[in-house]
This record gives sequence, structure tokens and C-alpha cells, in this order.
Amino acid sequence: MVDLRRVMSTFATGVTVITVGGDTPHGMTANAFCSVSLDPPLVLCCVSGTARLHKAVVAQGHFAVSVLCAEQEDTARYFASRGRPEGLEQFASVEWFPGPSTRAPLIADALGWMECRVTEEVEAGDHSVFVGRVLHTEVGADRSALLFHGGAFQGLGSGPRTGEVNGRVGSR
Repeated sequence: MVDLRRVMSTFATGVTVITVGGDTPHGMTANAFCSVSLDPPLVLCCVSGTARLHKAVVAQGHFAVSVLCAEQEDTARYFASRGRPEGLEQFASVEWFPGPSTRAPLIADALGWMECRVTEEVEAGDHSVFVGRVLHTEVGADRSALLFHGGAFQGLGSGPRTGEVNGRVGSR
């Protein structure tokens, strides 16, 4: 399915670091993340069944999300590399703070953070889709977002944070 990979590279996505706390904290760069529902507040992330993060999410039953800004490309690359240390040691080179609900590491200076309790795991091919109920959220500084498009990281300029699109508040 080479064509699927090529087509998906045309779809710009935000970049996050998904983390898990506990005895062996872990983090992973992910762009397979999105909101599911506002009421109740649900999000999802997709994680390969062979990823170290998969085992950690299953064991802890929670995950946290840091939405990266354009200046955090190095952080995204670091948490995407397989050669980083395991456990708490992998967070030694980045500034972070423990989430108030799950104690999972949250990456400092991100655009926003959320902590989630896993409510459902759905096997989908070689990945699991983890649906999480949002327990806590925080919004960071209004800065450019880090995107992934065309196989490369790119920055996106900051814009309104009020839900406005072309001067109008979006609704369905």
C-alpha cells in the first residue's frame, strides 16, 4: 500500500508527544491523535502494537498528550527516535512537569496539554486505537503549531484561539 502512505503524507496533522507515567514513564511522538467527542470529553490516539508506549498505556490505563509548538521540532524528533533511553531517563533532556491527574510527564512550553483515562482499546490492524476520557486540560502560550506534512515537520502561524474561522464561530 505504498499509495496509501503517499496519500496520507498530503494530510497535514498536528504533532504531539503522548506520555505515560507510573514506575516506568514513557513518551512517543505521535500525529495519529484527534478529538472524538466534547460531551463526554473523549480523544483518541493510535499506537503500534509493537511500540513500547503500547505496553505502557495498557499497563497504566491512562495517557497524557502535549501538543507541540513549531519551536519543539527537536523534541518531536527526540521522542520519535528509537535510541533514546527507557524510563524516566528519557525525560532528562527535555523540560517537563507531572500532570496533576495522572502524574504522566507533560512537555513544558507546549501549546496545550491533556490527561486521559483509557475507556476503550480497539485493535485496528497493527495498531490499537486508545480512546481516552479527558480528565484535565491546560492551554499554553499562543504560538505557532508544529505540523507534519509531506514527510516533514513544518510550522503553522498562530491564529485565533476562540474557535473563530474567518471571523465566525464554527457550529454544526
